[in-house]
Order: sequence, then structure tokens, then C-alpha cells
Amino acid sequence: MAEYETIKSEEYKYGNNFIEIARKKVEDAEFISLSKGYYTRTGDKRYKAGIGFPAEEEIKEFFIKTLKEI
Repeated sequence: MAEYETIKSEEYKYGNNFIEIARKKVEDAEFISLSKGYYTRTGDKRYKAGIGFPAEEEIKEFFIKTLKEI
């Protein structure tokens, strides 16, 4: 399994849940990951689902533009 490094991440908490957006690096490639999850009773994070895509400017601009429009 490939190891990756988290370069930067931001988290939005709502109730007992969270959404995390992170820039990560694996070998010589960077990618953006979007993840959602929840906190356990002890405060530990548990991830439910996630998606990753290349950290290309065109893709980031698409997300920013589309999120503002919907």
C-alpha cells in the first residue's frame, strides 16, 4: 500500500459529523481528497467515505465555480 503525506487539510464540523478537504502527496504526485465521517463517543474520527482527484488547477476551478452556482 502506498504511503502518502498530508500537506494541508481543513475540516468543517456539523453535529457529530465532519467534512475534510485535504491536499496530499503520494510518491511524486499530489491530489485533493474530499472525505466525510463522524466522531465516536471518545472523540476519535471515523471516516465513512471519500474521493480523490488530481490536484490540477482546472479541476479545482471547476469545483469552486460549480459550488458557488448551486
